[in-house]
Amino acid sequence: MKELLEDLIHKFNAKVAADPALRAELGDLTKTVLIDLKDGTKYHFTLKDQKVAGLMDGGVDNPAITILTDRETLRSLILREIGPFKAYATGRIKLKGSLEDLARFRKFF
Repeated sequence: MKELLEDLIHKFNAKVAADPALRAELGDLTKTVLIDLKDGTKYHFTLKDQKVAGLMDGGVDNPAITILTDRETLRSLILREIGPFKAYATGRIKLKGSLEDLARFRKFF
């Protein structure tokens, strides 16, 4: 799972680097995201300076966005077998954060 997430981060950073409109939208945002899997595994990362520096093991205090899901759903999202809105609507993923932050979440997938 960690390798899939690291690859997703790499693709996201490349997309940001190639897309001036996305860079402008991200601006000077600094957001920490916690991925909390139902098996107890946790990862987190921080978006800062229009870039995600890397994936860290474990939880983090006061994340801006928390993603609660299981490994299979997360894998399906990363591989684009399911979209983020469908996963959310069917209860396979739960998100905690501000409405604005949650709207940005879809750009990651």
